[in-house]
Amino acid sequence: MTHKMPVLFIGHGSPMNAVEDNEFSRAWIQMGQSIPRPTAILCISAHWETPGTSVTSEENPRTIYDFFGFPPELYQQRYNAPGDPALAKTVADLVPLPVKADTSWGLDHGAWSVLCRLFPKADIPVVQLGLNQSLTPEQHYDLARSLRPLRDQGVLILGSGNMVHNLRVMRWNAGAFEWAAQFDSQLKNWIDEKDHTALVNYTRAGQAAALSIPTNEHYLPLLYTLALQDAGEQPEHFAEGVVFGSISMRSLRIG
Repeated sequence: MTHKMPVLFIGHGSPMNAVEDNEFSRAWIQMGQSIPRPTAILCISAHWETPGTSVTSEENPRTIYDFFGFPPELYQQRYNAPGDPALAKTVADLVPLPVKADTSWGLDHGAWSVLCRLFPKADIPVVQLGLNQSLTPEQHYDLARSLRPLRDQGVLILGSGNMVHNLRVMRWNAGAFEWAAQFDSQLKNWIDEKDHTALVNYTRAGQAAALSIPTNEHYLPLLYTLALQDAGEQPEHFAEGVVFGSISMRSLRIG
């Protein structure tokens, strides 16, 4: 018997959240314990941008260390979850665009650094859907809506990025920039009001939006989560906070 699954967006921040004990990693652990066990997981990560629409279809996806300069313990982490070629085919059948079956990627840190907290046993099949670089935010949102049947098949759809993400101005030992805190709060309000039009058209929100989202690969996974919200479902913000001045760790459950 399968459950209708919730959908998640997780502000993943630094890959060190995979190994550090902090308020965010604890929130992710608690969330993984609170939701029904998925039959499989479809992850949309900020760290896999593709020239077209691609989906991972390998049997045994590798753990990708797409970062540098971190402590050795992080590079020793493995997330050996199986792949799911059957789910990859289902995704390709649902999406109203040509979809490439990819066997070269694996699981990047946007996926595994979060999943190792949600489901540490790594015993649930995982597939990644690439962020098609040729699509507008509205087209990403529309593509995501085509994935809705997966929720009723027990598939957990997970967007992984950061709603506010500006690495160029981040600072290690200071509070949030005013514009970052302001825009994070604005996003929360739009989410709570279910104003998806404003969230899709975030570029109209002025200077705070431009500073918060200088490039949108970390923002787009949020639109996949929002697009799958059913009528009557209320959002739950299960983690929040702006770190390093310009990185929002806001995380969201719907359903």
